[in-house]
Amino acid sequence: MVEGSLIRARELTKKFGSFTAVDAIDFEVGGGEAFGFLGPNGAGKSSTMRMIGGVSPVTSGELRVLGRDPAVDGPLIRARLGVVPQEDTLDLELSVFDNLVIYGRYFDLPRAECRKRAAELLDFVQLSDRAKSRVDDLSGGMKRRLTIARALINEPDILLLDEPTTGLDPQARHVVWDRLYRLKQRGVTLVLTTHYMDEAEQLCDRLVVMDRARIVAEGSPRELIDKWSSPEVLELRFELDVADNLDGQLDELADRIEVLPDRVLLYTRDGESTAEEVHRRGLRPISTLVRRSSLEDVFLRLTGRTLVDG
Repeated sequence: MVEGSLIRARELTKKFGSFTAVDAIDFEVGGGEAFGFLGPNGAGKSSTMRMIGGVSPVTSGELRVLGRDPAVDGPLIRARLGVVPQEDTLDLELSVFDNLVIYGRYFDLPRAECRKRAAELLDFVQLSDRAKSRVDDLSGGMKRRLTIARALINEPDILLLDEPTTGLDPQARHVVWDRLYRLKQRGVTLVLTTHYMDEAEQLCDRLVVMDRARIVAEGSPRELIDKWSSPEVLELRFELDVADNLDGQLDELADRIEVLPDRVLLYTRDGESTAEEVHRRGLRPISTLVRRSSLEDVFLRLTGRTLVDG
């Protein structure tokens, strides 16, 4: 059990007719931590987030958010949550500043307090110079940062982020990551879904990997890598005729070997020594790369490499 948990789920299930979107999952989120749901499209991440947010009823199982039952205390819970949806829902006709002020009024905050918080939040997300701009004129990264600022107007205990950087370029993603990291340092509890491995490694203290509506692994990024992968990965690329006829020539060189259409991955404790052994066996790859194992290796081992649509 996570000490001081703000979210607790036991056998949490969500069904849409005969389709099971979330299948009897257990998890807890502690106060002040960044907790992630990692998984391919259709794994059940967003359905779980909607139940936590109190906008989708639980089919069965138990869910407590801030010690309350969303089915009974939905409005009280939502008043203490900040939500960053997958798609931005900003008012394009309003100015950047007015988007925050008007949203703050939904929480019955006095107008003067809304304006004060709006100014502080625009400074926090580095948009003060765009306060008078129309939202429609902002870049994708700016809109994302404004959506995060809007979600913070009620000073929430928990910030829910559904795919927070989808569609952003690398520079914009890093700016968003920096803002989220600063929020975590302030003690805000972050709960996010993502299918970006680097994002999960950068932001999450702990995470669960979901696949086909179930949780298939749980732990910190480091713990998951240690359990499900190897310290290093050796990537070898061969000429096509060589790759198709390796016939066991790499056997026993690594803890696990994965043959892909464009390369061969050897999961090993020491990539350099494994590469030397490859050459001693008379094999001459076109390229050789030794890298540390990553969360992506864990993710692909647990969920497979088949593309899932939807």
